[in-house]
Amino acid sequence: MQQFTLFPIEDRDKPVDTQEWGTFKDSLRAPIHNWFTYPAGFSYRAVEFSLRTHQIRRGQTIYDPFMGSGTTNLVAKQHAINSYGVEAHPFVFRITRTKLHWDIDLDAIRDNLREVELLVRKQKQTLNGVDIDARLKQEFPELVLKCFAQNTLLDLLLIRDAIEEGGFAQDVRDFFFVGLTSILRQVSTAATGWPYIAPNKQKTTSLTKDALQEFVRQVHRMVKDIRATISTADPHYKDSFHHIHNADSRDVKSLVPDASIDHVFTSPPYLNNFDYADRTRLELYFWREAKSWNEISKNIRARLITSATTQIVRDDPRYDLADDLRVVSPEVYDFLSNSVRDLSQLRLGRGGKKSYDHLVSGYFNDMLKIISEVFRVLKHNTQAVFVLGDSAPYGVHIPTDELIGKIGLGVGFSRYQIDVLRERGGKWNDNPQRHDQTLRESIVTLTKV
Repeated sequence: MQQFTLFPIEDRDKPVDTQEWGTFKDSLRAPIHNWFTYPAGFSYRAVEFSLRTHQIRRGQTIYDPFMGSGTTNLVAKQHAINSYGVEAHPFVFRITRTKLHWDIDLDAIRDNLREVELLVRKQKQTLNGVDIDARLKQEFPELVLKCFAQNTLLDLLLIRDAIEEGGFAQDVRDFFFVGLTSILRQVSTAATGWPYIAPNKQKTTSLTKDALQEFVRQVHRMVKDIRATISTADPHYKDSFHHIHNADSRDVKSLVPDASIDHVFTSPPYLNNFDYADRTRLELYFWREAKSWNEISKNIRARLITSATTQIVRDDPRYDLADDLRVVSPEVYDFLSNSVRDLSQLRLGRGGKKSYDHLVSGYFNDMLKIISEVFRVLKHNTQAVFVLGDSAPYGVHIPTDELIGKIGLGVGFSRYQIDVLRERGGKWNDNPQRHDQTLRESIVTLTKV
């Protein structure tokens, strides 16, 4: 049997480059991690470093209240460490569940993939005389129609239907679901790089791509990834458990027991007005999980913690600064009250009148609940690690790392430490509407004694 170590010996004395820990760049090159290019992802290397630094070992348990595409949980499984994860976005949750399912019958995947190919080719033979344009318009919203060449979108539709109607086991369907999802932006003729979609900008490199061939190649790559990951994982990975939930991390009392967690590693939404629901709009429309902005708002956006002005209803009291914040940390409450007051005045003179004042209030109201839950589930003498960035809406600086640290003290943590990863926002210096505040990305470590 292989000799397994948490980190390769040759890597232990190398200098640690933390510049990209808050980005998905490392994970894009890693098996399984790269199955879905999540726009809010972070580096798996950051998780590994945290496990080593805080001496988390096989059989212990880690928790990520913002599980996203499962970076923390996947690293934990590779190292035979138990994990909990909570993700409110149902589409992203389904992808993570599939990424953690290594016991799937890979021979069945291979056999069922051939069936998908046969079903697609058989369906194409029956399309003579069918008005393809009309069928596609019946199936998809305008955004999807603009993002693909007609022949490509037809192939994608036939693959989707074959997956959904082929009578495959649920885990196989999920596997194919992730495989097809992962190629959508690759075969699009529109500029569909994360996080934005620009259907009016053509991506000529996709004009010659065959959707069925790309799908088949991707599924084969995914099978190869599972085999490669298993071959290098801790041999005891099957003994670990991974309880993941499509739920709300603001209240996990029924999901994660008190004092059951040895370490928390997470990256909350940054306070930068990033709409996580909208960033998966192309995929949601393609899979018929939403047909409009309103459906996305009702079925997904309403479930997520406050992080975008598109979530805000101005007369909703949820977006008033909570009295609980005053009780936990008067210093944080006073700072936020002044910032919210300034933002409420500034918005009146700005185009769009964005509700940054309510965004800041709602965000920290939510983060108070989440940090309180993190404190509850952690054992004594443990740490919670948050990767996050600050912001300056309308030029009003919100030092998120400092505020999260002080809220942590208020809920019971004994101390906090901030380690700056990198400065952010420099690429927008030429934007005349942007503030001149230098921003940063940091790691905040809260310690519970």
